[in-house]
Order: sequence, then structure tokens, then C-alpha cells
Amino acid sequence: MTSIILAIVIGAAFGAVLDRVGAANPNVINRMLNLTDLRLAKAILLAIGTGSALMFGGQMLGLVDVGHMSVKTAYLGVFLGGLMLGAGWAAAGYCPGTGVVAAASGRKDALFFIAGGLLGAAAYMVTYPAWKASGLLDKIAGGAVTLGSVPGAKYEGLTTLPGDILGLVLGLGFVALAFALPDRLMGEGVPRTAPAE
Repeated sequence: MTSIILAIVIGAAFGAVLDRVGAANPNVINRMLNLTDLRLAKAILLAIGTGSALMFGGQMLGLVDVGHMSVKTAYLGVFLGGLMLGAGWAAAGYCPGTGVVAAASGRKDALFFIAGGLLGAAAYMVTYPAWKASGLLDKIAGGAVTLGSVPGAKYEGLTTLPGDILGLVLGLGFVALAFALPDRLMGEGVPRTAPAE
């Protein structure tokens, strides 16, 4: 029961942050994708970089148990699904998490996005045998692997580089990139964020 309460509290806090940085507003997403407002991209880079640096730094100090690390299996369907998710994100202005946050903040269009996502998931479940038979779900590049070898983890590394140091360096690189990027690469200026409809 404590785990469920903790998950709800963390999820609500994460949703509030997503709403605060504009990730639940499709106009902000579209401006990020057409490079006229990179503030959200900078927030995403900062979050990923900070999380990576804390996780791998904590791992090196013995504060984080690598046994909790979960690595998903690589297969061609993941890349195809990623392209479809990216296209849907660009078209709708939502990804699954931000769509739920937008619906919670009162955006009615997000309800249609969520319904479409649930229908898509149902269609995938119904057609799963055909996808499995196509070979798109077969493992590639060793399946569940990490970029570098992480001491104590049950996953193999694609390279002999120390994975915890690689993760720390990449995380710090993302943080540096977040601060180095300008607010825009194209366009006349950064427009003000519109409130939720």
C-alpha cells in the first residue's frame, strides 16, 4: 500500500512539473519541434542529465543498487515504434505522459489523444501475433545490453568502457548542453505560453 501511495505522490508531482514547464501544452511542443522555442527541450535535457548524473554517481558511491536497473530489449519494432511515437507527438503535440497531464489540467483535446492511444494499444494487442511472426520483435545487438559495462549489473555492455563513468559523463554533457543551448534556433522570438484551454 505504501508503494501505491508513493507512486501516486511522485506521479502527481511529476505531472505538476510537466504542466509547469509547458510540456502539457501542444503549442509549446510544436514550437520546440520547429526550433522556435527550445526552453522545453532545455528542461528535458536538464532533467535527463541530472537524473543520469545522480543515478550513475550514486551507483559509483554505492548509494544506488544496480540490481534495480532495468534495460529493455532492443529490436527493430522499438525503432519503428519510436518513429511512430515521434510522428504522433509532432502531429498531436502530446506524448502519452503529457497527454494525461493535459487532460488533468482541463484540455479537452487531450481526451481524444488518450482515446486514440488506447485504441492504438488495443490494435497492437489484437495484431501482436502478426508482428511477432514478421521478425520485427526479434532481438538485435545482443538484446538487453548497455552502452558500457556496469559493475554488478546483469546486462552486458556493447563496449568495454565503464558504464557508470560513461553514464555520469553523458549526464553531465546533457546538463552542459541544456545551459549552452539558446532559447531559439529559428524564428523571431519566444512567444509567451498560452494557458490551458
